[in-house]
Amino acid sequence: MSVGETPITIVGNLTADPEIRFTPAGVALARFTIASTPRTLDKTSNVWKDGTAVFMRCTAWRDIAEHAAESLAKGMRVIATGRLTQHNWDTPEGEKRSMLGMEVEEVGPSLRFANATVTKTTRNGSGTPAQADPWDTPAPANTAPAGAGWGAAPEGGSEPPF
Repeated sequence: MSVGETPITIVGNLTADPEIRFTPAGVALARFTIASTPRTLDKTSNVWKDGTAVFMRCTAWRDIAEHAAESLAKGMRVIATGRLTQHNWDTPEGEKRSMLGMEVEEVGPSLRFANATVTKTTRNGSGTPAQADPWDTPAPANTAPAGAGWGAAPEGGSEPPF
């Protein structure tokens, strides 16, 4: 995140499935809205009361956009973090308008009221799936006898070998 940007984290429910599109250069872009409604407990009546809902329009790019479109759906409770952005424009009638939005850096399901299964994707720097790494070999099998290792007494003695 750059200096002067406003970081934000929002927890809420998706109002619709993420909409994914691709730029002419092939870069993935996903847009979705998160609705967050504060709830407070009225202690006199012991009833939960909803506050004013905040609808945050979110934009995700590249891999995050593709993963969000594949993993998230309308109604899911999510946690998203990113930077607050402001969009300004003029209407055809000449009126000035503005809207706050969020440029998403991380998004995922909230596990407060749900379970999730995570599937890790491996990517190389170009955004395409990584090829098998010939240097990525499994660790050698442990050849030490059972019971030997840190804290185990050496054969014939009770003192550690150091």
